[in-house]
Amino acid sequence: MVRICGWIIGLLALLAPICVSAQPARPHSVLVLDQSDLRGPFHYQLWSGLRGVLDARAGVRVTIYGENLDLPRFGGAVYTESLKRHLKEKYRDRPIDVIVSMGRGMLEHTLSWRAELWPDTPIVFAMLDERDLAKLEQQSNVTGVILKNSMAGAIKAARAVVPDLDTVALVGDAWERQALFSHWSEEIPAATSGLNVIDIVGQKMSDIRKRVAELPERSAIIYTGVFSDGEGTFYPAATAFGMIAEKANRPIIVGAEPLLAMGGIGGYVLLATEIGTEAAKIALRILNGERAGDIPPARAGVKPLFSWPQMQRWNVSESSLPEGSEVRFREQTFLERYRWQSMAVVAALLLQAGLITFLLHERHLRHDAEVESRNRMSELAHVNRNATAGELSSSIAHELNQPLGSILTNAETAELILRSDNPDLEEVREILADIKRDDQRAGEVIRRLRAFLKRTPFETREVDLNEIMNEAFKFLSVQASGRNVALYLQTAPGELRINGDPIQLQQVILNLVVNSMDAMSAIPYGRTVIGRTELNGGSAVEISISDSGPGIPSDKLSQVFDPFFTTKDQGMGIGLSIARSIILAHKGNIWAENQTGGGATFHFTLPLAA
Repeated sequence: MVRICGWIIGLLALLAPICVSAQPARPHSVLVLDQSDLRGPFHYQLWSGLRGVLDARAGVRVTIYGENLDLPRFGGAVYTESLKRHLKEKYRDRPIDVIVSMGRGMLEHTLSWRAELWPDTPIVFAMLDERDLAKLEQQSNVTGVILKNSMAGAIKAARAVVPDLDTVALVGDAWERQALFSHWSEEIPAATSGLNVIDIVGQKMSDIRKRVAELPERSAIIYTGVFSDGEGTFYPAATAFGMIAEKANRPIIVGAEPLLAMGGIGGYVLLATEIGTEAAKIALRILNGERAGDIPPARAGVKPLFSWPQMQRWNVSESSLPEGSEVRFREQTFLERYRWQSMAVVAALLLQAGLITFLLHERHLRHDAEVESRNRMSELAHVNRNATAGELSSSIAHELNQPLGSILTNAETAELILRSDNPDLEEVREILADIKRDDQRAGEVIRRLRAFLKRTPFETREVDLNEIMNEAFKFLSVQASGRNVALYLQTAPGELRINGDPIQLQQVILNLVVNSMDAMSAIPYGRTVIGRTELNGGSAVEISISDSGPGIPSDKLSQVFDPFFTTKDQGMGIGLSIARSIILAHKGNIWAENQTGGGATFHFTLPLAA
């Protein structure tokens, strides 16, 4: 029994902490007291920074109360006493864990009210200049965010934007009504030493607008804050500043971040969001259990900021700004705005340029290879022509012997006639004409032979294919006659103009005709070679060489143009291969086929000249 009771007591002891931790945490509350109007953009940023931190606290809900006491526009003992009564009644049943007090005036009131309204409640101050903090008496359970907000900083900014600054114009409501810059009135003598000072503080809006429009050269406006026209009408801070900026003829040094977007050129400005954020962080530390007195004040919320459009307006260089300055509203360049798109386009262009360069290089290499190939083909073709000339040497010698023999006979006859007593000069004249004709005939044979054997690089020009065919067939006529082969040439009417190398094309025709004559060497009679030229459509010409030989075995048709393929006992097998290379170099086609009635036909086509 004792053991069971012990187990029960132990189990309860283990569960006790769990039960305690499961209790919902008490909601915390923070009261924010602001001495100014909460409706302006500055206080909107301040409130956003503060709420952003407090709302993000995990695990515990924080209720934030806000009070706008509007001290710059309302003051006096009666008003402050009514505020105290209002706050006391309003928060009678609402426990406050932390008070956040914005501004020097608000902190002074909060400290004087704390003993009666919120005894021992920790206070977090914000927007308090470090000089003001030093003036306050030591208070317990108080900490916060201090600023270094001095007129010296504003003058430094003015010197940065106005070279050889000579004059400053102080513009704002009366110093005692300034929520954030009242302490500047004490700094004026030291901060503006050596400068002319135009005092436009505490004047009517109409006078301010008139005077800021007539400021001298080398001057700048030091703006603190205007909230009324001085005649009973109060403005939002942004509205009042806009009215002044509209007339100002010199750059305006401002002390609050939102005024940069409204015409202020910049300065050491208060960063409302950062101030609110830092104050909220300190409040959170207190809510988490730290004592306010143990938390040292934080420094934050002031930074040199400048407006790019106003810098452009007043021709201010970025290099002249104080160290650590940040430039806002800078208009992005095209590359900054479309950075990734621009990089993608540049990358694509570089890739394209690289690809084009690569292709051009390949094209150059290909061109060199083609030139080299044509040169080698020309050399090989020349060798082939020499071999062909060797085969034709007997017929060439026979063709030369005929005119030479005639010349000799005619010359001897002419001598005999001239030795006679009464020579017939008319007959001698006819003999000399025969000698001249035979000489020209022999010269023509030599000219053809020299042209055929000439070593020339591959070079195209516009030529008449009919003329090339005629030349080749004349060249082969003697050999054909010697081999008992009948040569016939049927050319298309007119000229067939093509772009080609006439020597190499003539070699193709000679190779095909000689090959045909060789193919018919075994048949006893009926040896015939027929050459034709004809238009093939409107863009090409087709040449065919037909023979009456036995034809080509069907299984060899696809090999006849291969290098070193031959059916001849003494052949090398390069003639048709060279012919194909020449035709391909002329962008043509060549093929062979057997005729239905016997014999083979070689065809090739060439494009007509444009």
